[in-house]
Amino acid sequence: MQIEAKLQENLGLLRAKLGIDTSFDVLLREFSVGGRDAALIYLDGFIQSQVTSRLLEQLMELSREDIQPNPIDKLVRNHIPFFEVATIDTLEQCVDEILAGPAVLLVDGCTTAIVLDVREYPVRGIEEPDLERVTRGSRDGFVETALFNVNMIRRRLRDPGLRFEAVRVGQRSKTDVFVGYVNDIANKELVDKVKHRIEKVDTVSLTMGAKTLEDYLVGTKFNPFPTVRYTERPDVVAAHLLEGHVVVVTDTSPTAMLLPASAWHYTQHAEEYFQNPVVGTYLRWVRFLAILIAFFITPIWLLLAEHPEMRPGFLHFVGPNEPGKIPLFAQFMILELAIDLTRMAFIHTPSALASSLGLVAAILLGDFAVKVGLFVPETILYQAVSAIAFFAIPNYEFSLALRLFKILTLVLTGTFGLWGFLGGTGFTFIVMACTRSLDLPYLWPLLPLSWTGLKRLIFRYPIPDVSKRPAGIKPRDQDLQ
Repeated sequence: MQIEAKLQENLGLLRAKLGIDTSFDVLLREFSVGGRDAALIYLDGFIQSQVTSRLLEQLMELSREDIQPNPIDKLVRNHIPFFEVATIDTLEQCVDEILAGPAVLLVDGCTTAIVLDVREYPVRGIEEPDLERVTRGSRDGFVETALFNVNMIRRRLRDPGLRFEAVRVGQRSKTDVFVGYVNDIANKELVDKVKHRIEKVDTVSLTMGAKTLEDYLVGTKFNPFPTVRYTERPDVVAAHLLEGHVVVVTDTSPTAMLLPASAWHYTQHAEEYFQNPVVGTYLRWVRFLAILIAFFITPIWLLLAEHPEMRPGFLHFVGPNEPGKIPLFAQFMILELAIDLTRMAFIHTPSALASSLGLVAAILLGDFAVKVGLFVPETILYQAVSAIAFFAIPNYEFSLALRLFKILTLVLTGTFGLWGFLGGTGFTFIVMACTRSLDLPYLWPLLPLSWTGLKRLIFRYPIPDVSKRPAGIKPRDQDLQ
């Protein structure tokens, strides 16, 4: 609906749409500009009070001659000393802009409104992300305000080719989503595909922010392996942008989505790049070893404990000295459930009580279970080692997905022995091999094999020695330096 020339007609429609007389935080300020009636509509708490007050004071002092002819054009060009100013022509645009935070100025006799972006974002302090801590390096992490997150990325990457395209998603939430990429590096087909999928999102609201958008972006599926990498570190985003990835920043979410992502992206951590290349390589190998231990240690121990004839001589000690009252397979399943229950309990437990919960769950219950004969000590030992190894995986979503397949392998091993173990392991590998993140194979550079990419995966190369971008995402410019 076009803005009418009569101010009161416009205000009547906006009162009904925005609930100006009902909602306490939707404010209407009527005043006079150059002898004409005018109105400023805004959300309380979203604007900078001092800046807006000075602007109103200046507008009220204007005479009729100051705004004639073409009042809107004269105001924008000569009398509004503010950077972020735009004009709009419809009431629907007025509603969208007001609800997004800017103030909208309507002048009687004018069919165009002025948008004044005098927003003051409510935001928490910038601090280091809990899930991506480093011993050395920057301590800033993303917050819930998307504009601040974009600023932190641009602070690290002052490339003229860096682009951030804005899209509003959600019929009611109208959440701001920014698609970022480096224009002369990122594959154009990849960028267009990401933008096209976001523009096609048809939903009422992005209820859970970036996670809701992900479900529409990569599709709902039964495969638990993540195909989008989340990060809260702007330096990680800058590094991936320079490799040719696309980043999606969603307002209200303190994370950024990186696309595409292979399985190996979830095993890397910024800590490796803040250390000497040799130390970084060592940390990467330890992490790979932790993944293997987390997945295999309990199924293999169960297999060898229940089938002594399969044990090699050097593993003669494997297996319980005395059987517990509960079968070994059932012990492992109970312990798996207990670890997940403990993890969930820690999330909902106040910090002051977390130590007490850990003492009860990890020590007292386990010790009592062994003393009364329900569990054998070895099952608790190996399950604890497996749990610690899972926590060494830097990506939480990938860790949980791998944990589900590990439980499946454990069930098959306890039921069918060696064939169950081989079947669970093979099924996990096949699922990973068949998974794709957009057009990137999940196991690249292992499958399909890329020796150059595989060496960079195994070793943490010195930065000056890395001259090519990863070929798997098909960047427009292959040369990194």
